[in-house]
Amino acid sequence: MRQLGAWIEPHPEGIYVPAADAWIDPSQPKPRALVTHGHSDHARGGHGAVWATPETLAIMDARYGAQAAHPVRYGETMRMGDVEVTFVPAGHVLGSAQIVLEHDGERVVVSGDYKRRPDPTCPPFEPQACDIFITEATFGLPVFVHPETGDEIDKLLAALHGNPDRCVLVGAYPLGKAQRVIAELRQRGHDDPIYLHGAMQRLCELYVEHGVALGELRLATGVPKAEIAGHIVLAPPGALNDRWSRRLPDPITAMASGWMRIRQRAVQRNVELPLILSDHADWDELTDTILEIAPQEVWVTHGREDALIHWCMTRQIKARALDLRGYEDEDD
Repeated sequence: MRQLGAWIEPHPEGIYVPAADAWIDPSQPKPRALVTHGHSDHARGGHGAVWATPETLAIMDARYGAQAAHPVRYGETMRMGDVEVTFVPAGHVLGSAQIVLEHDGERVVVSGDYKRRPDPTCPPFEPQACDIFITEATFGLPVFVHPETGDEIDKLLAALHGNPDRCVLVGAYPLGKAQRVIAELRQRGHDDPIYLHGAMQRLCELYVEHGVALGELRLATGVPKAEIAGHIVLAPPGALNDRWSRRLPDPITAMASGWMRIRQRAVQRNVELPLILSDHADWDELTDTILEIAPQEVWVTHGREDALIHWCMTRQIKARALDLRGYEDEDD
């Protein structure tokens, strides 16, 4: 009896599909790449040709220069060799997609990175029935249960309103997290200008170009301290404690990340206001998604694989780790 998924080949540098002669999220340049989303641990430059959503391709163009691009819209099915390929929303960041592969009577879903929480900056995750679900496990431990997004945004606004002579400096990854924080603030009624580190500007503009409303944004560089007092400033995490941040009016240092669940990480970064805000599924969402999809097998690409594999095996779901390399946690 042929092994389920025998036509999928995991390699350290990515997943190869011989019947389509294409790689999924390869960490090294390949002739043909299918890319789930624009974060740099999944989308690399230098491929011969790239298939991705138009939004992901725009992000790759902004980061790596023009790609040999083949845009694929959500729900569109194309044929590559003997494989039917469909991109469906993953709910992770703008343009993020699950890649559905159908071949020889089997259906395999490569989730990429995903979350199940509502996000005003991208379409929600769409569960897909399949034989094999290839999932991430960034927060694949029971300790990781993310709080309600609105509660974390309210904490940010309370700190801002309680300290009108200071600013709140929020460390957020420039792709996805920064734009989500802005959009969530707008949904909570915060209409004031939000100030940006220069590294945020291009990707925020790209989001706006693709129909995501972010309100009034201003660059923080060169602005007098008095003007920024009483406002929110967004910067990459690496800028929280460098010379750039010293120009700000007595900033309350915040960080938006699922890793803020771990107090020691907040202490290490000198974060005064940890905001547990993740663009990845938490433990309950990972396990609930597997139950909802009901695959015969679960393959785990990266993250905290052991706990999720153990959870699957106790429920008679065959599971394995793929041991892919080059996927990091910094995008959260």
